[in-house]
Order: sequence, then C-alpha cells, then structure tokens
Amino acid sequence: MSIEHWVSVCLGPLAAWILISGLDDLFISLVWIFAKREFLWPAPQEVAERPERRIAVFVPLWHEHRVIGQMLEHNLAGIQYEKYEVFVGVYPNDEQTREAVEKAARQDDRVHIATVPHDGPTSKGDCLNAIYRRMLAHEARDGVRFDVIITHDAEDLIHPESLRLINWHMPDYQMVQVPVLALPTGLRELTHGLYCDEFAEYQSKDIPVRQQLGGFLPSNGVGTGFDRNALEHLADLRGGQMFDPACLTEDYETGYRLHQQGCRQIFLPLRFDSQKLVATREYFPRRWDAAVRQRSRWVAGIALQGWANHGWNFGTLQAYWFWRDRKGLVGNLLSPVVSLLFLLGLMGYRSHDPGILPVLAATAAISLLQTGCRMWASARVYGWRFASGVPVRMVWGNVVNCLATLAAVGQFTSAAVHRESVAWRKTEHDYPVHARPRLGELLVRMRILPVRDLEAALRTKPSSLRLGEHLMRLEKISPEHLELALSRQESGD
Repeated sequence: MSIEHWVSVCLGPLAAWILISGLDDLFISLVWIFAKREFLWPAPQEVAERPERRIAVFVPLWHEHRVIGQMLEHNLAGIQYEKYEVFVGVYPNDEQTREAVEKAARQDDRVHIATVPHDGPTSKGDCLNAIYRRMLAHEARDGVRFDVIITHDAEDLIHPESLRLINWHMPDYQMVQVPVLALPTGLRELTHGLYCDEFAEYQSKDIPVRQQLGGFLPSNGVGTGFDRNALEHLADLRGGQMFDPACLTEDYETGYRLHQQGCRQIFLPLRFDSQKLVATREYFPRRWDAAVRQRSRWVAGIALQGWANHGWNFGTLQAYWFWRDRKGLVGNLLSPVVSLLFLLGLMGYRSHDPGILPVLAATAAISLLQTGCRMWASARVYGWRFASGVPVRMVWGNVVNCLATLAAVGQFTSAAVHRESVAWRKTEHDYPVHARPRLGELLVRMRILPVRDLEAALRTKPSSLRLGEHLMRLEKISPEHLELALSRQESGD
C-alpha cells in the first residue's frame, strides 16, 4: 500500500485528537484573555512589617556537591527575612555532598544537616521526610517550633522577598506558591529555551486560570510554602509520612492532597512592577538527554502514578484538571507524527477526504493562537528576540517530550512487572556564577547586621558615603566588623 493510503487512514483520528486537545487549550487561553482577574498585591511596607513566623526551609539533596555550597552562601546572604533556618537532607553514601553541607553549616549556624537513615537515592519525598524528622529533633532540643515549611532545591536562586510574601499570605492560605522561572540562556540552547518558554506560559496563563476556575494547585516543588499544621494532618493520614515516599512527584501529590482536605491554596502571579521578577530562578537541564530524564520522571509521577493512585474522580471539577495533566501521555507520543504529516503536507500531499479539511483548518488556527500565546508569555520574561525562537523550540519540544513519555512508560511498566519502586532519577544541575558578594550581603550572612537594619541603612545612605561608613556612623557596625567583612569580600570566602 502507498504512503498516501496510510496517511489517509491516520489523518482522521489524528486530526480529531488534535482538535479535542486544541479546543481544551483554546478554552484556557480564552479564559486567560477575556476573564483575567486583577491580583491585589499588599504594599511592600505592609509585607515588611508583618510579624515573622518561624520558617524551616527544606532542601533535599543527592549528588549536589557542585552547587549546594554556592546555593546556601548566596541565598543566606540575600534572603530578607530573619526567623528562618535551613534543613538540608543528605544520604550516607553521598560523602561529597555531606562534606559540602558540613562546611556551610560551620560557616552559618542556620544550616542543619539531616542524614537519611539509609543509602540513596530513594525518592525526594523520602528525603524530605528525613528532613522533617531532623527538624523535630532540632525543635525538641532548642525549644522552638516552626510554623511554615518551604521546599527548595539545590539549584534555586531564592528571591529575597519570597519568604516575606509567603509569611504575608500564610494566615489565609495553607499553601502559597511563588513563581518558578528558568534563568535566561541564548537562542542556540534549544533544550533550556524550551523550559524558559514552557514555564513562562505555565506561570503566566495556565496556573492563574486553574486557580481562577477552582482547580487544585500542584506545588512546583520549589518556592512552595506550606502551613505546618496542614502538612502534619497529611502525615497523620499517611502513617507519619509528611510527603509520599513512593511518589516521583511528591510536589504534585501534596498539592492535590491538600486541596482534597479543604486547604486553601494560592499562586502568586508574575509581578513586573520592579526591576527584578519576584520568582524562584534556576537553570533547568541544558542537554536533551538530561531533559528527557527529568521529564520522564514528571510524566511517570503526574500522569501514570497519579492515574494509578487517584483514578479520574469523574463527576467533579478535578477530573478536568486530571485530563489536562495526563493528556500528554497520548499527545506527546503523537506530536512527532503530527510534525511528519505537516511535513508531508508541505511536500504536496493532499487528502482525498474533503471532510477533513475543516478539521485541519481549525486545528491549524488553534495552533497558531497557542503559539502566539506562548510567544507573548516568553517575551514578557525574556524579550521578543528570544521569543522569536518559540516556534522552533516547540518542534524540538515535541521530540523531547515524546522520548520522555516513552522512557516514563518503560520505567513505570518495568517497575510494576518487577514489583519495585521507581527510583528518584536525579539530574545534574548548574548554579550561576556570581561576582564577589556585596558588603551588605556579607554583613547579613556573617550575622553582624540584621536584615532590617541593612534595609534601613540603604534607604537613608547619602550618595556621598559608602555603605560601610554610613553603617559605622549609625553605630550599627564597628570598625573591626567592617574590616573583617571587607577582608572576606576581597578573599571571596
């Protein structure tokens, strides 16, 4: 049989699927365009003056010795919050990571090491549970109690204001999600650029609409603040496990479980009224094989494990969001076929079925609108020059997502056949290299100067004075403190 025959056989069902999926995406886009709600941000002064709850930042690790030292150093110096401590999870058979965290803990007593009681890797949820137990031991020893738990990863650049914003919203919500965005890279980096586009669109359009329509909010895994009591209620339902150790995407699972329990969730939208976006920034995988590895974990956890654990919940609004979260199981596998058929069309193939033409025209129009939406979202964050590459990166994304879905199905099937748990498939991470730290950041990190005093000094500093001189005039630091900080700044310690 000729290739035209097979194309004709496949084209009808394929076009129907693309149209159904496209109409779903069109609905979300239309709500976003025509029914957008204004988010009411509190005044910066109100956020700064809100009494601080005690916050525990959880950072689970596996083979992150290359980046964790930089991550802790940078964020401990920059976070504009005082009542927080960082609990870092490591495995006994990951000595290099443990040594890097021990070094950070010697330099800053806000860093605490949580050792998982068995070798790794297991799962991120299992590591987070070990961190939780370490936090309990710390509370018992020091007589304190943490009110809020925030999860972060080793590659995260935490926005200085994020803890304050979570603290502000926490009285009214049990889960607060700060946006997460990829750091910018060049046009030639198709794989990382794909993350830039997808997260810009997801955070600008999909999640705000999901929140507006009453859908449950999946945690992004980083930059998520949880009410301590809400998480402990989940732990009571799960035999003491705060996070599901068997789940590959414990962040998604936790978001759904909290919504099930009636907890209020909020996503803080992208804010562009200041020089820096209020968002957690990071480098995502920059090689295609690392991206396939990471995305296969997302597909296996969200689509396959989610389906196995929760079914479809038909008759409720959440069934629609399950559909959106899982339709990639089919769509990702079909997308390269769609690209091939499109190529055949460019080469001159014409269907002999006139009824298919309106369907193809409709799907083409929806695809153009969706491409435009993604370009607009990407341009908002990275500029129009970068956004001009969206169409090319969408085609590349079809290939990456197809390979990731095939890997996820194979991994999930193999684990089911052999009655094994699916292991935590970690990816290698990069951390941005920074210039030497600023004096104010060093004084805060060295615990010489409180954050609030630094902010007040920056507001009142005359242009003719250096920060160190101004702080000494205010009697906030001594000459010895200034000399020590300048020495460390020069040496890069």
